Parts: sequence; C-alpha cells; structure tokens
Amino acid sequence: MAKILIIDDDRSLLRALRLGLQSEGHDVTTVENGDGGLAQTALLQPDVVILDIGLPDMDGLTVCRRIREWSEVPIIILSATGAENRKVAALDGGANDYVTKPFSMAELEARIRVALRHRASETDVAEAASVTVGELTLDLVHHEANLSNHNVKLTTKEFEVLSFLARHAGRTCTHQMILSAVWGVGYGEEAQYVHAYVHRLRHKLGDEQGEMIRSVPGVGYLLEADED
Repeated sequence: MAKILIIDDDRSLLRALRLGLQSEGHDVTTVENGDGGLAQTALLQPDVVILDIGLPDMDGLTVCRRIREWSEVPIIILSATGAENRKVAALDGGANDYVTKPFSMAELEARIRVALRHRASETDVAEAASVTVGELTLDLVHHEANLSNHNVKLTTKEFEVLSFLARHAGRTCTHQMILSAVWGVGYGEEAQYVHAYVHRLRHKLGDEQGEMIRSVPGVGYLLEADED
C-alpha cells in the first residue's frame, strides 16, 4: 500500500482515480489546486504525487519545481498533451514520469509501481559504492565498468554519463539532466555532447542497436532496468 496524493481539478477524474486506487489498497488524498497540493505534499509526505499540468491557480510544472526544492517524492505528471516540449519540461523540472490522457487504471498502477521501485533503488544507490543493472556493474569508487564479467574501458566522461543513467535505470533522463549532472549547470543546449558519448558507450558495450541504452526521441535516454 502506498500513500498517494492526487492534484487535479477534474472532479470526475479525481473520483475515478480515488476509487480505483483505493480498491488496490492505497491511501489516497485528492486536492483540486496547486497551492493545496503543495501544502498537502508537505503535510502528508506521500509516497507518490500524481500531478495534473493544467491547474486553475498555477501551472503544474511550477508545482513540480517547487516540490523539488525540498522533496524527492516521485511525481507522475498527467497531461492532455503528449507534446515533446511539455514532456521535456516536466522531466527537466523534476518529474519522474509523464502520462498522457486518456489512460487506463492498469497503466497508472504500473507507473506507480515503477516510481516506487525506482525511489527505493535510488535511495540504495545513493549510499552504495557500486550499482548493478542487469549484466552491467559499475564501481562508483574506482570508476570501473564490468559487463558480463568483462572489464569495459571507459574514459572519465563516458563513465560519468553511464553511471548517471545507471543510477536512474528505468527512468527517462533528458539531455539537460545528463548535461547538468556530467558537464555542469552551465550546460543545457549541447545535446550533441550527449549523443556523441552515448554513441561511444553503445559501441563499447556492444549495444549498437540501442537495446540497453534506449533513445527516447526528442527527449533523452533511458538505461533499461531489469524489471522493465
């Protein structure tokens, strides 16, 4: 059971989501505006926040960014548009996932399970000296990569890109997220850097078809996790 906060101004959708998620055993709280959503996030400390982009008092992306100033709670964005620029903005703003309306309860439940798994995994990784994703193991202390029991020689930047993707395995990482983490906060428009390093990594990992490091067109990259 998870404690879930839903921030959306569509009352019929709120009712449907509340009933559907409660039937799965979740503890569900609903709020119809951004200010109330921020207050309830702080008060309830939910396990997952489901956040609509179109709110009556403020943009959902603003709510997302403000939550990220003090909380790492998984945030799943709901939106009536699947436009790439909105998706990128949501992920860059700190969202963990992005669901386009209409969607099924089964899909939303799956996204919630993934968000909860990733949060637990990222907490463990933050305190770990190594991270393993499938047959890939990265020694975060000595900057060594091992794939299927074979050492993979990587440059410092290649290792940093791969380790960032590995620490967020199963989650879409935008170009800006990777650039900021690896090159620094002054970078954000140099997506070609990321493309070049991912190309090198795929070659060294024998992943020429992009089955391990998957492209998310117009958005970024995702390192496939075992369970997904």
